[in-house]
Amino acid sequence: MHVLRSRTRRRRRRKGQLYLTDRRGLGQELAAMELVMLSGGVLVVPVLAFITSFLFWPGALLKVYNWYWRCRLGLVVRYSHSGNYRFCYSSRGKPGDDAPSLLLLHGFSATKDMWLPVIKYLPKNQYVVCVDMPGHEGTSRTGAEDYSILGQVGRIHQFVQSIGLNKKPFHLIGTSMGGNVAGVYAAHHPSDLCSVTLICPAGLVYPTETPFISRLRELEKSQQEGSIPLIPSTPQELEDMLRLCCYTPIKLPKQVLRGLLDNRIPNNGFYKEVFMEITGEKSRHSLQENLHLIKTPLQVIWGKEDQVVHSSGATVLKGALPHCQVDVLENCGHSVALERPRKAATLIVDFLSAQEVNSENSKKLS
Repeated sequence: MHVLRSRTRRRRRRKGQLYLTDRRGLGQELAAMELVMLSGGVLVVPVLAFITSFLFWPGALLKVYNWYWRCRLGLVVRYSHSGNYRFCYSSRGKPGDDAPSLLLLHGFSATKDMWLPVIKYLPKNQYVVCVDMPGHEGTSRTGAEDYSILGQVGRIHQFVQSIGLNKKPFHLIGTSMGGNVAGVYAAHHPSDLCSVTLICPAGLVYPTETPFISRLRELEKSQQEGSIPLIPSTPQELEDMLRLCCYTPIKLPKQVLRGLLDNRIPNNGFYKEVFMEITGEKSRHSLQENLHLIKTPLQVIWGKEDQVVHSSGATVLKGALPHCQVDVLENCGHSVALERPRKAATLIVDFLSAQEVNSENSKKLS
């Protein structure tokens, strides 16, 4: 009897020990699961935030993407004030003695960030400045007097002085509307510049008109209110605009299109005001009217399949300025900075190098 009781006690002790061991093991497993869930949460939260933003606030997500890209390229957003006027710009590096500073002027309804694909391929030691044009993005929005081509030239000169960019001659780059402004700037402020690059510039009398220009003429003659292809207000109009500006079709997810549209629509009234100014009688042929005043070394880059302003404009520039360098890019449309950023950057760098060699040779001869 005594032996049986002893065996029973030993069995109970073993069961108790096993129960305690099981509970300890279960506790350890639960702790491990909690740790995994907590550490996983660190990843889950930003992923959920990304998905939520993509679905409900795609416009904000695109702005974050541009911010990230600027950071990767070493660009910093800055502000410069001149009187009551504010300029927003991004820059990388500092002015140097080895290479000229670069000032880049974007096109109609774009922002300084349109140059990000090109800057990726520019030398990292070169001082680069991208400014929001008058009224665009972070630069002051005033009135029509600042949106004409001469008005924009005046404001850009004000910006150049406000940051001291013209302490040493710099290289000016402009595309489309910005190309028109850059060309007229060269005519009015030649001492500021060492050279200029015009990319698919507006403001010329083109030997061949594109259907886009013909459409604008029809709207002007009829004096009817019609949709402007460069000012979309629906996803379909935005896709049409992308097809107009790019030779190679760009297929974007619907949410990205929605994000682009969300960021543009609040500014459509302003874009229309600017468009009416730059296509009006005072500004329509501003570059053409100032060609005879341009003495600065000039480079011209044009997409051969440009559907906005015809590439025949390159022959106009070559005829008026025989010493200018012209590069027409095959299989490329109006948005050279988007479609051929590496090629554009290479051409600009090569042109600057050639100007430097020419300058050194001139010094030796003198």
